[in-house]
Amino acid sequence: MQAPLRLTRREILARAAGGCGIGVSSLGRPFAATPTPQRNHFPARAQRVIFLYMTGGVSHIESFDHKPDLYANDGKTVAVDNWQGKSGTFHPYLKAPSWRFRPGGRSGTMVSDLFPHVRGMADELAVIRSMHTDHGNHYESTLGMHCGSWTFARPSMGAWLSYGLGTENEALPAFVVVAPFEPYAGAQVWGSDFLPGAFQGTRIRPGRDPVPNLQRRVATDKLQSLELEMVTRANHQHLRARPGARQLQGMIHSLETAYGMQQAAPDLFDLSRETRRTLDRYGVQPGETAGFGWQCLIGRRLAELGVRFIELIDTGSSGNWDSHANMQDHVDRAKHVDRPIAGLLQDLKLRGLLDDTLVVWTTEFGRTPYHEEANHPGREHHPQVFSSWLAGGGVRAGSVYGASDEIGMEVAEDGVHVHDFHATILHLLGLDHERLTYRHAGRDYRLTDVHGEVVDGLLA
Repeated sequence: MQAPLRLTRREILARAAGGCGIGVSSLGRPFAATPTPQRNHFPARAQRVIFLYMTGGVSHIESFDHKPDLYANDGKTVAVDNWQGKSGTFHPYLKAPSWRFRPGGRSGTMVSDLFPHVRGMADELAVIRSMHTDHGNHYESTLGMHCGSWTFARPSMGAWLSYGLGTENEALPAFVVVAPFEPYAGAQVWGSDFLPGAFQGTRIRPGRDPVPNLQRRVATDKLQSLELEMVTRANHQHLRARPGARQLQGMIHSLETAYGMQQAAPDLFDLSRETRRTLDRYGVQPGETAGFGWQCLIGRRLAELGVRFIELIDTGSSGNWDSHANMQDHVDRAKHVDRPIAGLLQDLKLRGLLDDTLVVWTTEFGRTPYHEEANHPGREHHPQVFSSWLAGGGVRAGSVYGASDEIGMEVAEDGVHVHDFHATILHLLGLDHERLTYRHAGRDYRLTDVHGEVVDGLLA
């Protein structure tokens, strides 16, 4: 395992902290980290999060929520009130899942044939079959899953964790997002909103140039050092004349972390020292610089280096899991992520990281168990109930929590709202969601607003 970089801010400044050619102007968002780790509210079960986000709405009834009655009642009608915001009672046609389910591991958790590799890791999963959310549109539900707000931008969960816990490695941001494209709601899903800019996420784009402008633009390290010492003195002189200027403080932090990124990134993205067995585990070919396997492997390396919150986004606001026209579109999406996700869980476990790394898999909502047209191959948005899962980091491995009804239409048992989901994730990181607050515009805000309960049934 590669040893984490442990540069202090004083060391970074002494070695020429700041303007190394990457930063706000080149990336559009500051590279920034919190100065030091903060104090937990209580002992943490996890030290970091890897958040796997499947954009577009994965069908729960064709992934992690087995519904035998849907196979038996394919083509029959069911009464649905006020469907998709339209008043009245409707009678759409039930639609059987396109894939079979099989038990995985000793736990026997039922997982569909879309995810055979993840099914092989079923004994590590705590599957939630009773998730529900507040909105049926992609934009709002994506915002809600990340920010706990469906109508207004608020700080993202990664920003809240960075604010609450700080960073373990000052050479890297505390919050990193690896995403080939922006999802619905765009960069708001990793924004800090009213929290200081130092807490927002830093985006890495898969490809041959994942972080632009990493190379210094001057001839020698010594010349860069002299230039940046001058910039640092000027910045701090400017700050002393403007005490409490949060945006300016965030800019200075961003320059410091940018220098750390310049030093750390070449090794981070160099996969040549990974064994062929490790690459195969993720489904990564030698020399590959994109794909979800690459994202998951970079996610593991970021976790080793002490990054606090790592989000891996499968794809963007098109070409995703939004299978309105044909559920067979799920096949390609599942092939893209199934092996890498299982490989990530295996690799974390082999390296002794899974015990204190919380892996979260989710989407913004599920898909309907019916369609208004008989024999239609697609499914619509379904916020009433869907599935997510957690692994590692103090969760009850090999378990299933909650249930939908017999056709996967409504929560039937132990519902988990997105606010509860967030409260539980924070709890596993040693944070009380009711105490992790920030004063803004005359009131104390928190990720869970005025809601949320920790789901004790998910805890080991």
